[in-house]
Amino acid sequence: MASVKVKETVAANPVVVFSKTYCPFCVSVKNLLQQVGATFKVIELDTESDGSEMQAALFEWTKQRTVPNVFIGGNHIGGCDTTTGLHQQGKLIPLLTEAGVLAKSSA
Repeated sequence: MASVKVKETVAANPVVVFSKTYCPFCVSVKNLLQQVGATFKVIELDTESDGSEMQAALFEWTKQRTVPNVFIGGNHIGGCDTTTGLHQQGKLIPLLTEAGVLAKSSA
């Protein structure tokens, strides 16, 4: 069931961050997405009744055991280092724009 829930969540939301409330790397990624003005869905695995099952399902799917586990446009991006690295390379904003989660600038 957790596998279905994870995949349905990713399919239904342009940007999903699987996170844990106490994880500093998760906080960093959520702050980055907020700073660039993205709308995104957060699933806090440590507050979900089936969070450990969801984390196991994420590992089976993505081969990534750690959080944050970030998806943009249905595609697995990775964790904190990958997400911040994409931003530093100027590749995160285009991905978020393509996913339709950035407010259009009025410039």
